[in-house]
Formats: sequence, C-alpha cells, structure tokens
Amino acid sequence: MKRGFSSEKYILAQRARVFERIKKFGRLYLEIGGKLVYDNHASRVLPGYKKITKINLVKGLGDLEIIYCVNAKDLQSNRTLGENKLTYEKQVLNDLKDIQKFKLNPRIIVITRYTAQKKAREFKKKLEKLGKRVFFHKEIIGYLESPQKAIKGFENQQYIPVEKNLIILTGPASGSGKMAVALSQIYHEEKLKNKTGFAKFETFPIWNLSINHPINVAYEAATADLQDRNLIDPYYKKAHNINAVNYNRDIGNFEILKRIVQKMTKQKNPFGYQSPTEMGINEAKKGIINDKICRQAAIKEIKRRYRRYLSEFKHGRETKATIDRMKEILRKVIK
Repeated sequence: MKRGFSSEKYILAQRARVFERIKKFGRLYLEIGGKLVYDNHASRVLPGYKKITKINLVKGLGDLEIIYCVNAKDLQSNRTLGENKLTYEKQVLNDLKDIQKFKLNPRIIVITRYTAQKKAREFKKKLEKLGKRVFFHKEIIGYLESPQKAIKGFENQQYIPVEKNLIILTGPASGSGKMAVALSQIYHEEKLKNKTGFAKFETFPIWNLSINHPINVAYEAATADLQDRNLIDPYYKKAHNINAVNYNRDIGNFEILKRIVQKMTKQKNPFGYQSPTEMGINEAKKGIINDKICRQAAIKEIKRRYRRYLSEFKHGRETKATIDRMKEILRKVIK
C-alpha cells in the first residue's frame, strides 16, 4: 500500500498541541471524538494511518484518567453500532477490553441521560463486577436550549472525583454525553476554585483542508445517516478572517455552549475560545505526506459507504433520507 499519511508526523504534532493546551489550564478535560481504539475510517481515508494511532497518541500523554461515557437510552433501546451491528452494550464491553490491552485503565464509567432505565441499572452491576466505578448522570432536559437549565442540571449531577490534570472523555459512539459530563465536572471544579479547561480532540473534518476536499467529504459520507454537514465556521471567519471547516452540530451548539460556560466561569470568551474550531485540537493535515493518494482513498471510501447504505436500505435498515444525502455527497467528488 502506498502511504499518503504519516502517523508518526501526526502524533508528534498532535501531542505537542495537547501539551500546550494542558499547560494553559490547571486541569484539562479532553473530549475525544470517534473511536479511541481501531479507527477504521481514518485508516481507509488516510492510507498509512495506523488503526491504533489515536490510542498510541493518548498513551504518550503521560499521567491521565479516562472517563468512559455510556448513554442509558441507547442501552435501553439495544442500539446497534458499526458495520458489525454490535449491540450498544457489547460495543462498550469490547471498547473497555481494547483500551485495557494498551495498558490504560478506563476505571470510571458514567451512565448518562439516566431516567431510571432498568438496563442501565443492570449494566452498572455488571461493570462494578469488572472493577469499574460507575456513576449515573441524569438527563438534563433542554440543556442545549437554556444556560439556566444546563447549570441547574449540572448542580444536581454527582461530581466525579478525579486526581490527574488530564482527563480523557470517550465513549462508544456519538451521543454518549461526553461534553455534558465534561461541563458538569467543570461546573463543580469552578465551585471548588480549581482552574480547568476543555478541548475537543478531533480527526475529521480537517479544519485547514478545503470544505470539499474528498477527505472532508468522506466525513460527511461516514455521518450521512446523522445528516452531518461540513460548514465554514462563521465564528472563526469573524475572528481571524480565515476559512476553517467544521460541522453543523459543533457550529450550531457553540453559541449556547458559550453562554453556558460564560455563566459558569464569568469569562467573556470561555477558556479563551472565540470559535468551535479553536476549541478543537486537530493537526491531521500535518500527517498528510501525499495528498493525491489520500484524495483517491477518500473517494473510494465515499463510494464504499454509498454501496453499504444502499444495501442497508434494501434490507429495510436505512432510510431514504440517508440515500438522498449520499447522492448529494457523491456529486461533490464524481464529476
């Protein structure tokens, strides 16, 4: 396989940026997007990206703690994940085993969006038998609609005692509640007069590639079922007069997130960020050593995603909205 990406170059650049962010704050809550171990999408789109790049990078960050977030509603509904269609519970257990293989200990589990679901209580007992410390965080209705509701919710959540200055937040899939847990922790840290910060560790979309670069379009293909869209970050554009690529959910949530954290920290620009892109740490572009190879791999991945969604649709497991979205995405890369 011809390499288009250097995991080694990327790890050096990304790790340096994480250390900068830790230095800026007394304690950093770092939300990691995507899978922590075995990132298949990245390895397909960026030939040369090793599937264990992210976990190797995290291992090199020194003394840290991991908070693994699990969505109680997804446990209750038996949500299936990935191309192997594993149940949500099975994916969580597999993830925890995989992380431990790399000599990291995800000892803290937070079951989020908890409303007394039976499966969540049963899963808590199972996790405790594995030696995990399990916490429930109740669902905060409307937390991304009203700063007052959010802060009242954080006030009622249990504070999770942590000891390290770097706290990694991860989970099995999107919607696991990582950011809500981080903000709840930061709320309580503020009450304890502890200096804390927050950042997002992202791989896709790559903010400093063009919005229609096949690598970024491949991110849209991977999330077509969620209807994610890449957008130019208007906050970054206003602050720096430079185009930066982000996605609709991050951009849409930034204003309310900013208002929540302003109320918690009394800072004009919470954590010093003027945009959602600044909140992220993403040095993936520095790992690209052959753009042509990566473009070709990304287009191949977009076509593969389309075939998979189409197959799922024919078997009644995918929606027409996803197929229509994929057709729109395909037109961006196939002339």
